[in-house]
Parts: sequence; C-alpha cells; structure tokens
Amino acid sequence: MIIDVINCFDFAGADVLEPKARKAAHVIAGLRSEMARKGYPTIFINDNFGEWHSERSRLVERALAKPNPVAELLRPCREDYFIIKPQFSGFYATNLPVLLPKLGVSRLILTGIATDICVLFTAADAHMRDYALWVPCDAVAAEDDARGAFSLATMSAVMGAETQASGNLSLSKWTARLDEAGIAGVPSRRISMG
Repeated sequence: MIIDVINCFDFAGADVLEPKARKAAHVIAGLRSEMARKGYPTIFINDNFGEWHSERSRLVERALAKPNPVAELLRPCREDYFIIKPQFSGFYATNLPVLLPKLGVSRLILTGIATDICVLFTAADAHMRDYALWVPCDAVAAEDDARGAFSLATMSAVMGAETQASGNLSLSKWTARLDEAGIAGVPSRRISMG
C-alpha cells in the first residue's frame, strides 16, 4: 500500500515532512517497480483532505497543481487501485476490507506517510485482520523522527511487522521467510504496498 503520498503538503509541519517523504518516495518507487515486474498490484490509500466529493483524478490533479516531487514520482498508473479514506486508517469506512480478500491477499507492504499516524493506524487494522506486514523503515516518513521510530517499534513488537529497510530485506527474502514459517499462507497471491 502506498499511503497518503498524493498530497499537497500544504499543512502545518509539511516543511519538515516533505523532504523526508521525498526521500521515502524514491524507495517506494523502487519497491513499486519490483512488485510490478512480479505482476503484483499496487493500492494507493489516500486521504480525501476534507474534499468529500473528491475522487482519484481530482486528488492527483490537486497534488500536481504545483511542483510536487513526491506526487510526481509516485503518480498512480491506470491499473493501480486507489482507495480514498476519510481519516487515518486505510481500512476505516473504505472498501479495502472487501478488495483485499477479492484479490486473495494475505501479505501487505505498507509505505508512505505519516509513519506515526496513517501508516500506524492502517497497520493496526491490518494486524487485527491477520495480514502479514512489512513496513520498510526507509519507505515511510514522519514529521517527528522519535515518534516515527516509536511507531515502527510498536508495529514490530506488537503487530509482528517486519520493519527492516528495503535495502536490507528483499521482497523474495521476506516472502520466503513467511512461507517457511507458514505465515499468511497464500504465497501465490501477494500484493505490493497493499
């Protein structure tokens, strides 16, 4: 899942978050390419930013109205899934709980912003639904580094999420570990970043 990267960065604290998000975006782009090569779908999970009548094209258009390296690099492709959420979790009041089983998904890679808010709440909801999780620490960003680190530690310790950087753990190694442990046993249908 790619969380909240179609973003205008027009909020208090954006000046701190945007450079970190830009760095994470390059990692996310690499993971996304790897998943696409393997034929796995990508799901964007994005806040509606208070625009209750909004839809995918309007959110993308809004994010790209000004120069925006994060949204430009990670712009959704036609074949990508795009879920608009009302608030923090990608599962709350969205069709994600219906979509994932339809896709046969049991493993999720969570990326995006912010580590300590939307990524954390989405991870918690995914954990409660028994999804195996990888939240690569280099593919997420938070305004506050200490809160981001605490959130990653919580996801690891409490939710059993893998949080190694994508440079230290490949998709193949992660899925092989899960297969060997018999965790989330649908090895033929995995999903990229969601």
